[in-house]
Amino acid sequence: MTFDEKQVDTCSVCGSEVTEPGDRKSHHDDKTIKELITRMNRIEGQIRGIKGMIERHVYCDDILNQISSAQSALDGASRLLLEKHMKSCIKERLQRDDDQVVDEVLKTIFRMIR
Repeated sequence: MTFDEKQVDTCSVCGSEVTEPGDRKSHHDDKTIKELITRMNRIEGQIRGIKGMIERHVYCDDILNQISSAQSALDGASRLLLEKHMKSCIKERLQRDDDQVVDEVLKTIFRMIR
């Protein structure tokens, strides 16, 4: 491959060309998508609540407890998504002998545990 050429891959979900990492799509089942959206909606509500607490000058310790709760909720959503990612996307790419995915998932995990 020359410097100007881009590697072209095919999306395992829709079969379309994938030239950039951001072009890839997940292929989680509807139950997983619904669960993730429900979690995100709950977290969004928590964040709005925290903002309201700050605006109302609520005691700092109470706000910090709510921030900790929101972070835990985000961590839970991350763990769920990582589990589904490992069991679908990563597994599929390894079956196609795409060993580069190991480095990708390791970078993601290391970023998550910082």
